[in-house]
Amino acid sequence: MDTREKILNCSALGRRLREEQSNGRTVVMANGCFDILHAGHVRYLEGARGEGDCLIVAVNSDASVRKLKGPGRPILPEQARAELVAALRCVDYVVIFGEDNVEALLRELRPDVHAKGTDYTAETVPERTIAAECGIRVAIVGDPKSHSTRDLLRKIRETVHG
Repeated sequence: MDTREKILNCSALGRRLREEQSNGRTVVMANGCFDILHAGHVRYLEGARGEGDCLIVAVNSDASVRKLKGPGRPILPEQARAELVAALRCVDYVVIFGEDNVEALLRELRPDVHAKGTDYTAETVPERTIAAECGIRVAIVGDPKSHSTRDLLRKIRETVHG
């Protein structure tokens, strides 16, 4: 499948996921801004994929990233970020979303597992209540949070500006 064909709107993705689940596949959903793709993102998504058979990744829209991360963000536009994430072998589908969190997507898409990075615990996952209501298992995946886009951008700026 062509990378861009993995990027779907919510209704098309919902149809695909119902098909995946009816075929007995476990669907996992991960999410994030993925502003500058780095090794921590890859490890998070590979860990998420290890929780099931089909990985969907919800990528924050440009407006959502600006609201969450502040001025000057995102560095890359949403379509480019979605395409980079979709190009990863472990990712089956990508959807762009504009909300602050993925509660609405969890309700609509009903994945079997909601994967969050190691900067969360089962108690701090923002969507934990909705996941529980919908019967979605929460999994904490990836390596320890020792890298971030914010730190990477700071290092780049320090290098450029001496």
